[in-house]
Amino acid sequence: MRGVVLHDPGDIRVEERADPSIIEPADAVIRVTAACVCGSDLWPYRGVEQADHQPMGHEYVGVVEEIGPDVRTIEVGDFVVGSFVTSDNTCEICRAGYQSHCVRREFVAQTIGTQAERARIPLADGTLVATPGRPHPELVPSLLAASDVLGTGWFAAVAAEVGPGRTVAVVGDGAVGLMGVLAARQLGAERIIAMSRHADRQALAREYGATDIVEERGDAGVARIRELTGGLGAHSVIEAVGTQESTMQAVRATRPGGHVGYVGVNHDVTIPGIDLFFSGVHLHGGPAPVRRFLPELIRLIWDRTIDPGKVFDLTLPLDRAADAYRAMDERRAVKVLLRP
Repeated sequence: MRGVVLHDPGDIRVEERADPSIIEPADAVIRVTAACVCGSDLWPYRGVEQADHQPMGHEYVGVVEEIGPDVRTIEVGDFVVGSFVTSDNTCEICRAGYQSHCVRREFVAQTIGTQAERARIPLADGTLVATPGRPHPELVPSLLAASDVLGTGWFAAVAAEVGPGRTVAVVGDGAVGLMGVLAARQLGAERIIAMSRHADRQALAREYGATDIVEERGDAGVARIRELTGGLGAHSVIEAVGTQESTMQAVRATRPGGHVGYVGVNHDVTIPGIDLFFSGVHLHGGPAPVRRFLPELIRLIWDRTIDPGKVFDLTLPLDRAADAYRAMDERRAVKVLLRP
């Protein structure tokens, strides 16, 4: 089969990979209908994380082609959405709602790579969720978003205790940040402040429910948030970037007693202890337990209550994966959908 492989930083190739097969009794093999490039894929692409002939991709939807003998909840022919982390969905950690920390987890990006024509999904019963039927093609991008960025933005909003009457600030205008705006609106936030300098992303943020746009960053961005909130700061802040600046911007833009939901994959981020001590804020986040939210998100998409698929502003065939990575790296696209 064809699959995307990162040979060295900046060197993306589509090449022949071995066809997947059932290895463990709980495995499933799916034919990938749609995949995409994630912002976190850019870390190894840019050389921030090491990668050497690494199969790429961890967001996926597709049709089940084969199942192992222990698989019970999905069948051959089902259209499924999967998480970027595999989970058995039965261990004590999973039952608490943190499937991304399952005791048997595997990160799909590290072991499988779903920017490909097919993929083997371990722990299929706990990782994959079948849709009510074969989806209309126009729903596929939204279902793909549920596999990671929508579920991650949703978790960030939940971790930040977003709810009715709350003011929410969203740090980051990439796909996850935009999904955080969407989630905040669905969870009933009264005011949603999107921090963005890009007109196209600002427009989509407003479409998803943003009531205010802040273009300033760093200390100036924090000052603007506080100005908009009577000097107090936001009740809830979603951090969807993962840099030192964005993290401190999120902490300092939150009012005492407020909550930060952090889901940006951070690298060398340090929060000074004295700043944390006197901030009085709650911090919660990390790899999103997307599997916890998948049934609800699929229902909202299936009923056409939400349309997260608009976050994909470029669609390319799998063979043009290198172009997809360049477009996102150069910020010419928010998120690129790949059609195998």
